[in-house]
Amino acid sequence: MSQDPTVDSQSTEESRSRARRPRVLLHAVTAFLALVGLADATYLTIEHLTGQSVRCTLIAGCSEVLSSPYATMRGIPLALVGAAAYFTVFSLATLAAFGYRGAGPLLTAVVAIMFAVTLWLVYLQAFVIRAFCQYCLFSAAITILLTVITLIGWRRERRKL
Repeated sequence: MSQDPTVDSQSTEESRSRARRPRVLLHAVTAFLALVGLADATYLTIEHLTGQSVRCTLIAGCSEVLSSPYATMRGIPLALVGAAAYFTVFSLATLAAFGYRGAGPLLTAVVAIMFAVTLWLVYLQAFVIRAFCQYCLFSAAITILLTVITLIGWRRERRKL
């Protein structure tokens, strides 16, 4: 008794499609969060480069943080480095969503570096500068969310192996 090969290939394709959905969703959320972080970092970069003072509306301390020596690296605004990192995450998440194999591990590495830098910067705000910037804390929250989502995706991939 022979089976219809088109039925087998359709069911295989459907199961692959169902397995891809959570991964694509995680990468889409990652890409969206990266765009939000990019907007925040771009705003801070523009304000820094134009010499404008950033106004804190929720907490005081933006000027202290953003005018500290830690706000730049060799004359480059740290917010510009953050914008580049968020753009990289957006690009890698988009590529990973479309199935480019190398994008996922690279995305994990970039987010891990961003998380480590975020911890350092929050430490600096809390214990060295002793002031907080709401935009910087917002960026830290986005990076923490990106880290959690990346870890969820990483765990799913590890379970498949």
